[in-house]
Amino acid sequence: MDGSHAKSAAAAGGGEGTQRTLNPYVTGNSIIAMKYKDGVIMACDTGASYGSTLRYKSVERIKAVGKHSLIGGSGEFSDFQEILRYLDELTLSDHMWDDGNSLGPKEIHAYLTRVMYNRRNKFDPLWNSLVLGGVKKGPKGDEKYLGMVNMIGTHFEENHIATGFGNHMAVPILRGEWREDLTFEEAVKLVEKCLLVLLYRDRSSINKFQIAKITTEGSTIYPPYALKTNWDFAAFENPSQGAVGTW
Repeated sequence: MDGSHAKSAAAAGGGEGTQRTLNPYVTGNSIIAMKYKDGVIMACDTGASYGSTLRYKSVERIKAVGKHSLIGGSGEFSDFQEILRYLDELTLSDHMWDDGNSLGPKEIHAYLTRVMYNRRNKFDPLWNSLVLGGVKKGPKGDEKYLGMVNMIGTHFEENHIATGFGNHMAVPILRGEWREDLTFEEAVKLVEKCLLVLLYRDRSSINKFQIAKITTEGSTIYPPYALKTNWDFAAFENPSQGAVGTW
């Protein structure tokens, strides 16, 4: 159909109709998060891919939400920015009540599950997997919280979480080595181990990582840094050896 016929068809149908996001464009990689002795730690790389091209190298995908929470986002970066705008409005409204209370990570996670499921039901999902972690004083003292929600509204709470490719590669490591009494230094080493595994195996990953933590004292997002790598493994020298159908 040429341009004039397309315009006639659009006019006859009452316009171009409602547009939907059919595919993500600029996407971020895995998020790794877990509880440790004093709070919650979260980490990811700073790359963002335009299709299969690693286009952006300094994208920060972990943000503080209010006083008690951190959020990390995989998937379409513009949708993640939209979610951050929703959360800004939510925390501002909460602050304006000025009632001495503030939203904790559990409430913000519940809000995100409703937002994601609502958009899924409109067949216009926000193309993200979100990780929400935080610490807030409760009836039983300091309560650590870590949950995730994906683009269709599936959600759960867990002691350790990995999204994207990390769901396949990092979760087995976390299941084997995570402990509830990890110190911050031990948690950083475990997170870095997961990040290295993903760097070696995920072509969309980049050796520039950012770590954040949240405790009762507040959130800290550390500057990006690189990890020492080793590419001398025998499997890396001839990766196609023994693989059927490769050149």
